Amino acid sequence: MTDPVFFAPSRRYTAGEVANLTGANLVDSSQANIAIEALAPANEGGDGALVFVDGKRNFALMQSLKAAAVLCPADFANRAPQGIAVLVHPRPQQAFAMVGRLLFPQAATPGPMTGETGVSPHAHIDPSAHVESGAIVEAGAVIGPDASIGAGTVIAPHAVIGRSCKIGRDGYVGPGASIQYALIGNRVIIHGGARIGQDGFGFVAGAKGPERVPQIGRVIIQDDVEIGSNSTVDRGAMSDTVIGQGTKIDNLVQIAHNVRIGRNCIIAGLSGISGSVVVGDNVTMGGGVGLADHLTIGPGAKLAARSGFMSNVPAGEVWGGYPAQPMAEAMREIAMLRRLARTRKQGDGNG
Repeated sequence: MTDPVFFAPSRRYTAGEVANLTGANLVDSSQANIAIEALAPANEGGDGALVFVDGKRNFALMQSLKAAAVLCPADFANRAPQGIAVLVHPRPQQAFAMVGRLLFPQAATPGPMTGETGVSPHAHIDPSAHVESGAIVEAGAVIGPDASIGAGTVIAPHAVIGRSCKIGRDGYVGPGASIQYALIGNRVIIHGGARIGQDGFGFVAGAKGPERVPQIGRVIIQDDVEIGSNSTVDRGAMSDTVIGQGTKIDNLVQIAHNVRIGRNCIIAGLSGISGSVVVGDNVTMGGGVGLADHLTIGPGAKLAARSGFMSNVPAGEVWGGYPAQPMAEAMREIAMLRRLARTRKQGDGNG
């Protein structure tokens, strides 16, 4: 259950309102006035809680639910205990998330940590910087020369915005984050500790060891991007590093110089993308994926967690393994190795 100290519900919703808002079908219309004021996992539930159940492996949870209402697919509906409002939806988790954003709007978009409004007297803002009315700059934040911050954007404590950086409207830059050599769109969320626009890792062999190649590109982050805590996005060497609209990047992700990531991609934590990789739209990367430099990942591809990529991935394909290959081939190889291991074990036992 949610802790009301940190996340208080915006108001109560009824099962009938949830049905109307999400397009769900309320199985028993007499339960339309059941109150919903919390969210909870299905195995916990509780008074006033909305839960969701989806997927065959979770089917058994339906019979033991303790909740005010449940979002579930149609073939689960008759398994709910008496007294629980059943809301049938083809995508229960998506509907649940929508209700969550309404019930706890402060959890959906980060806000000021100090509760300040406007520009804190304890922030440092260069006289040549432009901060639009309605932006919030909290104590300890630093905004450099000729930088600009759009209305509705929050710059959290001790965030640093470098010279000439542009940040659009209704965004968020978390505590301790740093941004330099970057142009950032609207509604972009950059969580605490992220590093945007630092040097790319560019060196050439010299007489006395590695010598630096100047990194003179930028970082371009389009609208509605989210970048997790302690992730890094290097600026380009001579061209730009680009992150496409709507892409969501988890914590502890490394994106190297000149990488171009398409729209609406999902990149899970601990992934690393080497220089000059091109990632198409709607690509999904599991946690810990590693990509060698200069690869192309086709639109809609799915990359399995902990996989290492040294060749291009065609559009729409599912790849995994180390080195990565089409998932069907990877699974066949694993099955073959298991058979060989069993055969060897049986042979040793007979010896």
